[in-house]
Amino acid sequence: MEPIAKSCYSLGHMKRAALALLALSLLLQASGSGSRVLYVGGTVAGVPEKSSGRIELSKNDSMTLNVRDHSIEVSYQSINTLEYGMRVSRRYMEAVLISPIFLVAKKRSHFLTIGYSDSDGRQQAMVLQVGGDEIRTLLVSLEARTGRRVEFQDEEARKAGKG
Repeated sequence: MEPIAKSCYSLGHMKRAALALLALSLLLQASGSGSRVLYVGGTVAGVPEKSSGRIELSKNDSMTLNVRDHSIEVSYQSINTLEYGMRVSRRYMEAVLISPIFLVAKKRSHFLTIGYSDSDGRQQAMVLQVGGDEIRTLLVSLEARTGRRVEFQDEEARKAGKG
């Protein structure tokens, strides 16, 4: 009988641990709304290049880019360019440090360029690096909300962006 009691105890313990992990996961998701991005560059004043942030598309009339202590809100109507591109590179550093098999693997970086007119009528642009698991959702959402088609830099980007 003792082994059964021990297995029941460990099963109950595992259930509590799983529930705690689930609750933590939900809290982390709730605290970080939007998609993680890296502001690579552009014309947004005061935002340093290579700053991490979040892009939120939850509002009906505008998107918000939160980078460091800056919050840039851009109305969907003022967005006039959406461009998606990829940079594919070999994983040389991993091949040297870990294994030559990494030479076969390619690293894909996904870039989204958003062009828009600011409140003074000047053309502005922001180039964002987006995670591969979030790029399709962002592209579809931006197309739907802005009414603009995404321009693809090349055929490989078109395949990756459309799925």
